[in-house]
Amino acid sequence: MSLLHSIIPRSTRERLPNRRAHTLLNIEASGFRYVAGVGHYDDGRLAEIFLNAEKGGTAIGDAARDSAVVASLALQHGVDPDTLR
Repeated sequence: MSLLHSIIPRSTRERLPNRRAHTLLNIEASGFRYVAGVGHYDDGRLAEIFLNAEKGGTAIGDAARDSAVVASLALQHGVDPDTLR
């Protein structure tokens, strides 16, 4: 085991329940429209984020979607939402 692994324990992903609270929001930013979905764990903690651009397949839409996936995985691995700001 490396020194790094002995100092920092391996993070595990907290899986989401099959059914969970989810909120949809319509957002406009810098002239682009998005639909954002926000999912929560049963205890109310933020668990996942979805971002879909009005015009799919654009570079800005792909970047938004991919950023939301990374943020969701970070949340499920225990990263505090304030850290993601």
